[in-house]
Amino acid sequence: MAEPMPLPADPVELKNLEYRPVKGRGHFDHSKELYMMPRTMVDPAREAGRLSSAAESGAYVVTPFHCTELGITILVNRGFVPRKKVNPDTRYKGQVEREVDLVGMVRLTEARKPFVPENNPERKQWHYRDLEAMARLTGAESIFIDADFKTTVPGGPIGGQTRATLWKEHLQCTITWKIIHCRVWNAESEEL
Repeated sequence: MAEPMPLPADPVELKNLEYRPVKGRGHFDHSKELYMMPRTMVDPAREAGRLSSAAESGAYVVTPFHCTELGITILVNRGFVPRKKVNPDTRYKGQVEREVDLVGMVRLTEARKPFVPENNPERKQWHYRDLEAMARLTGAESIFIDADFKTTVPGGPIGGQTRATLWKEHLQCTITWKIIHCRVWNAESEEL
């Protein structure tokens, strides 16, 4: 993994940095947590070469994080909690109140995919990353990072929950190219 760079304050600057590690210092505002659900936990120790991880369903806890040096608030996916720990009252020990150093991966907004339910801001439940809406609801900037595994604290969410989807997009592109190529080749063959 690349060395984390200081978090840029400009969301436009982040557009070319998805999956790039960044760092910052600040504190969480647990009163404005959001939940991305349903999710399963990524287990970094067992994830290599697998398409899925643990079967237990839960949520990713997204918490506003005020960056002391930049003077802005961003959104941080602190990590996975099982369904029975979504309520913050069940994980009081994991609600870090002090200032912390944070390292995580930059993530961008994502479009709603077919068959994915609509987000439900009133219930703080999100099915896909809509950074503008999440930022509006929490008063944060539309900057989002997935905290790394080292940010995990006892009783809190388990960090390191970044799922890269690049290979899927590459696979789709390859299949599409092959289909088009085969159709063109077949059409040219028929003309001969």
